[in-house]
Amino acid sequence: MTSPARAVVVGEALVDVVRTSSGDVSDHPGGSPLNVAYGLGRLAHEVSLLTRLGDDGHGRLLRAHLDAAGVELFPGTVDEYPTSVARADIDADGKASYDFDLVWSVPAVDLPADLELLHTGSIGAAVAPGAESVLALLRSVRGRATTSYDPNVRPAFFGDPARALALVESFVDAADVVKASDEDLAWLLPGEDVVDVAHRWQQRGPALVVVTRGGEGAVAVAGAGTLQVAAPPTRVVDTVGAGDAFMSGLLHALAVHDLLGAPALPRLRHLPLGTLESLVTTAVRSASLTCERAGANPPTRAELDD
Repeated sequence: MTSPARAVVVGEALVDVVRTSSGDVSDHPGGSPLNVAYGLGRLAHEVSLLTRLGDDGHGRLLRAHLDAAGVELFPGTVDEYPTSVARADIDADGKASYDFDLVWSVPAVDLPADLELLHTGSIGAAVAPGAESVLALLRSVRGRATTSYDPNVRPAFFGDPARALALVESFVDAADVVKASDEDLAWLLPGEDVVDVAHRWQQRGPALVVVTRGGEGAVAVAGAGTLQVAAPPTRVVDTVGAGDAFMSGLLHALAVHDLLGAPALPRLRHLPLGTLESLVTTAVRSASLTCERAGANPPTRAELDD
């Protein structure tokens, strides 16, 4: 058993106002980076979130949510603007569609000297001016910590796909671990085979590229080769936060295998297929457990290990 990773997640925190197909409405903490930080906290990792919140009811909801998982917030997180909101409509099949009211900027901070992991993605890595600061942070720690990225594409914030692809690939170039969904790649690179894209991105510099495929599981590309992992049978309640639970599960598995931090980077680049299968299987299971309950509710360490 390895010690908890010293991890920092940077990106948006918001409230999902969820409306189901039956008309029920509820508020849930959300935002892909917040979900990943929360997931890591529930998996017993030491994690801090670099984000922004308003000093309002939604902001207090998010702070209480993060506190429950032991996630720390950086100083300067709370400002005078309203907390961001995503309105999520859930269809009869449990699939979510979103509309956003977002304010995004990155407070200036000093990252911890003992940093092992810096993760980012989604809207926080797409919306100016915050995205430029996020990319600079990722580049600044490359080589002294493991860097990870999930584009989690939201077309309303990414603009034209061709321009968005250039931005996404600048983050791919700065990341050691990349996770994307098949839907992300279909929007960025319509008509291209997702495995071909994963290979091309892995050749740009990341040690590991994983593409999630919903109910079909995931495919991973690393130096040792390509591996597909099927999803277990799952009773889907909704898919909110499933991709983020996959990401936190993957990062957790990397920590368990002592594959985070600068000393581990050479080993991360030479993963045996057996280790790669273990990493992706853990991530797939984390996503599956999240799909079996409402909202972005990732598993605890005990649930994932059971």
